[in-house]
Amino acid sequence: MVIKQIEYEKTQALISEADRAFELIGRAIRIAGYQNLKPSESLKSTSGSKESSVDSYLQIQKGGGYKNSDSLTIQYELSNGVDYDCIGNVITKERTRNHLALQGFLVNHQAGIPKGQKVNGGSLICQSLDRQGKIQNTSLMNGINGFFIEEVSPPQAQSVKGQKLFRIKLKMTDGAKLNLDFERSFSTRNL
Repeated sequence: MVIKQIEYEKTQALISEADRAFELIGRAIRIAGYQNLKPSESLKSTSGSKESSVDSYLQIQKGGGYKNSDSLTIQYELSNGVDYDCIGNVITKERTRNHLALQGFLVNHQAGIPKGQKVNGGSLICQSLDRQGKIQNTSLMNGINGFFIEEVSPPQAQSVKGQKLFRIKLKMTDGAKLNLDFERSFSTRNL
């Protein structure tokens, strides 16, 4: 009975962590490509084609991370309100590059594990810019065996112009007995 209770509590903890990760990733996907059109800036012309700017706002790298996990990088302009990165830090103009904020997600080996200790998956890493405009990595959670991103192509008749749909898969583990797969889909709003 005690073993089943411990397994149940570990499962609930993994579900909670997955929900947290999906909330952060989904928020980033929805804000990708946001442009703050101020009246004085709306008359300025933008350089480059719309297609090239879409690719720069949301980038996916396939299979380069821990256990062939994918990585996701999102860029967007700051709003007139308060903007936060994926770990809750306020984003200021100093924390942008070319007036674009950055949020990234990838899975890496767990850091700080003493030699000989069993590793329970990789760490989900949040990337954002520091005050010098350099990428800073912060570990969000451990126990990630895989992070996979797939663009879902909706039927042409049903697709909304400029929106893209992505399926996100997280494979999580407690390092012992539990291996759970989670999946959610998110749509862009600003591309």
